[in-house]
Amino acid sequence: MRLGSGTFAACCVAIEVLGVAIFLRGFFPAPVRSSSSTEHRAELPAPEPLAGATSNWTERPSPLFSKVVVVLIDALRDDFVFGSKGVRFMPYTTHLVEKGASHSFVAEAKPPTVTMPRIKALMTGSLPGFIDVVRNLNSPVLLEDNVIGQAKAAGKRMIFYGDETWVKLFPKHFVEYDGTTSFFVSDYTEVDNNVTRHLDKVLKRGDWDVLILHYLGLDHIGHVSGPSSPLIGHKLSEMDSVLMKIHTSLLAKERDSVLPSLLVLCGDHGMSETGGHGASSAGEVNTPLILISSAFQRKPGGIRRPQRVQQTDLAATLAVGLGLPIPKDSVGSLLFPVVEGKPMREQLRFLHLNTVQLSKLLQENVPSYEKDPGFEQFKMSERLHGNWVRLYLEENRSEVLVNLGTKVIRQYLDALRTLSVSLSTQVAQYDVYSMVVGTIMVLEVLALLLLSTPQALRTEAELEVPLLSPAFSLLFYLTFLVLWAIHVIVCTSTESSCYFCSLSWPAAGGVMLLLSALLCAAVSALAKMCRARSLLRKNPARPHSKWSELELLIVCGTLGHVLSLGGSSFVEEEHQTCSDHKAELSALAALSLLVVFVLAQRGCSPVSKGALALGLLGVYCYRVAVGNVLFPWRPDSRDISKGIIEARFVYVFVLGILFTGTKDLLKSQVLAADFKTKTVGLWEIFSGLVLLAALLSRPHNLPVLASSLLIQMVMTSFIWKPLRHSTAEITVMHYWFGQAFFYFQGNSNNIATVDISAGFVGFDAYVETPAMLLTAFATYVGPLLWACHLVHFLSSERSSGTALSHACFCYALICSIPVAVYIVLVSSLRYHLFIWSVFSPKLLYEGMHLLVTAAVCAFFTAMDRTSITAS
Repeated sequence: MRLGSGTFAACCVAIEVLGVAIFLRGFFPAPVRSSSSTEHRAELPAPEPLAGATSNWTERPSPLFSKVVVVLIDALRDDFVFGSKGVRFMPYTTHLVEKGASHSFVAEAKPPTVTMPRIKALMTGSLPGFIDVVRNLNSPVLLEDNVIGQAKAAGKRMIFYGDETWVKLFPKHFVEYDGTTSFFVSDYTEVDNNVTRHLDKVLKRGDWDVLILHYLGLDHIGHVSGPSSPLIGHKLSEMDSVLMKIHTSLLAKERDSVLPSLLVLCGDHGMSETGGHGASSAGEVNTPLILISSAFQRKPGGIRRPQRVQQTDLAATLAVGLGLPIPKDSVGSLLFPVVEGKPMREQLRFLHLNTVQLSKLLQENVPSYEKDPGFEQFKMSERLHGNWVRLYLEENRSEVLVNLGTKVIRQYLDALRTLSVSLSTQVAQYDVYSMVVGTIMVLEVLALLLLSTPQALRTEAELEVPLLSPAFSLLFYLTFLVLWAIHVIVCTSTESSCYFCSLSWPAAGGVMLLLSALLCAAVSALAKMCRARSLLRKNPARPHSKWSELELLIVCGTLGHVLSLGGSSFVEEEHQTCSDHKAELSALAALSLLVVFVLAQRGCSPVSKGALALGLLGVYCYRVAVGNVLFPWRPDSRDISKGIIEARFVYVFVLGILFTGTKDLLKSQVLAADFKTKTVGLWEIFSGLVLLAALLSRPHNLPVLASSLLIQMVMTSFIWKPLRHSTAEITVMHYWFGQAFFYFQGNSNNIATVDISAGFVGFDAYVETPAMLLTAFATYVGPLLWACHLVHFLSSERSSGTALSHACFCYALICSIPVAVYIVLVSSLRYHLFIWSVFSPKLLYEGMHLLVTAAVCAFFTAMDRTSITAS
């Protein structure tokens, strides 16, 4: 079967997307879990270690607190509370930290530092999988054992106000709730007022046990303006007032209560120096954790440095404080200062329950658990604990009892620490089978692309794809039978849950057929290449083609980039290898928009030129409205809005230009109009995307956009046309420039650099699909604009009828090489120290980039098909 090079490449990339998806599903599995049921039934707690024939304490200890209030401030960095900002803007909180009845900690949040996984960590004590970054946009119901579920099963009445992620995770757990959307980042006022407006009413009532408040305004300010924004101080002062109101109300209510109350101040994650979050920088992972209660002793005048703990420790602490079972999947340790004021027997009881829970989790997930140092320490602690109980029951109140108890406590704390570390390192079991299936599929596609390169880049831009002969070949059937046998053996003998084994038999069989067909097609292509080389050797009169210097540079550059992916430092700093004053920023933004207009209007119709000019003017007005830049005649303007009207004004012209370009393009194809109409239509589509990019880009990135257009003009006028480079060379250069401008925007392989605020430009409410599409466009605007420019450049050359097919093939090949190599590298480095902080985010970026490439190849193929139809 004969296929055009572009169509063949687009199909290959689509298959590669499937392979990468299967690989990602295996690489990001669910973390270790307890094998016991997650239903919150009344289970008997572990008895106190034996002091004789029987145990004397078999019941769960009583609650430590009557009411618990959790105030979670989204993106609250530790230095916002414990640093100079805390002293200046949060005086009441600072007083409680330094001299009040409180315990202060710096809680480390493991990557990914985004909201939904961090809430799961706080309430379950487990470490969520990295794939929860994707699920963060649409939180599923939390089915794991957690503090909220245990509290509901125990009859606790819980109230929640704040981020609606909690309502999605715990849909039937709160007797009263009011959720606010967490993704509309332009709103940092109403989103918190909607929480605070309930406080006076709920604090006067006594019909609740747990109150959870999740404030979002600080996080939104960070996304829009960064951690140095003056709005940060105002928001911290507002949060300090909220904390003071809650604390004073709880103290007043305690007069009529038998037990004290507990107030918890924490953050789900921190904030990077650019205002984002998601990765593993110090600002993103270090969050404050302050426990405030009259049950704690007041601190002396000296200031103590906050102790470093894990964020997962809060789940065990809250469970103990409320008299609940510790969640089964928790890898956290009880924060011992919370119980150190209790009698020693109760302290030992709490520590024993925590170590028993961790040791059970270790036994269920680590085959050689008996040799684990933490388990050995636990058994030693339990024996010492039994000896202490025996002395205690003999009514021995001597100094020996106190010293032994202190030793047991120290032994328990060491065991807890070691067990927690052991479980955290065993947090995920890779689904190797799914990873292997995905890797084989991607490598087969890459091999097929490489072997088809000589045939695909010929003048006619077509190649013969063997479909029928492999389907009836012995190799095809043997490969399918072998793969199917392996699948049956793996899925019937393995104890771990493989995603690929969970697929239906027809779906798995379809993948096996695809793998077999790809192998046969690659073997057929290899055989053709060998025959061609044999004929070439028999015909010495045919000249051998030599590679040009540019072709050697392209090959060396591609190989060099691929080799760099094997080092964590190169991945972490890839944006460097590839790549305020409001008055000055205003002038620079205005100049950049003027340059953008001059360069983008060149190939537009008069109507589109006018629309582009008005649209770019609207972009500047939008940036003035949101406070990024200034009008020259209003240098001291302080009026800041969401810029919704101005942004929608720009959207009208974007849609108008895109509609005009699409109309001209269809007219040139369907009605077979003149050649110029087609090139004008393509350029107008390109200009409309440029206008959209100008609207969504940060103001300091407008010069980057202008520079991109300027380089395109210079390269077109002085390099590509005069020197008559081949289609493959031009395509690779466009690909490289697109990648370079991806990093010039400020992007990196760090998830925190994704500017999610771009998805909410012009919206007064969160709408999921437009927000995701706009964010994706703003992130990959560099590669997309260079790909669109490539389509226009190649289509404007009358003599290059097959150029688009060649370009599509080269584009697919140059993207497939790093993806295929990288998933092999990641598989071999899956136990590397930086696998979650460096290599995994890059893997997600590569998967998304491959999806964008598939869309680009589809556009190339569509343009190529219409060209053939018109001709």
